[in-house]
Amino acid sequence: MSLIDKARHKLEDAKGKVKETAGKAIGNEQMEYEGKAEQGKANLKQSGEHIKDAAGNAKDAFGGK
Repeated sequence: MSLIDKARHKLEDAKGKVKETAGKAIGNEQMEYEGKAEQGKANLKQSGEHIKDAAGNAKDAFGGK
């Protein structure tokens, strides 16, 4: 996973946390749920990138091209 992708996913996760917290603070359930959804989306993207990294490492370990 590239450093830029990692940073984007972390930023998206942080934005989701801020949105969730703001939603809780002002009593806006929709904003809170949107924040949670953004966090989930960011985590899913991070997981996909980790899988790609692991596949590439496995390929390299077995001498794949």
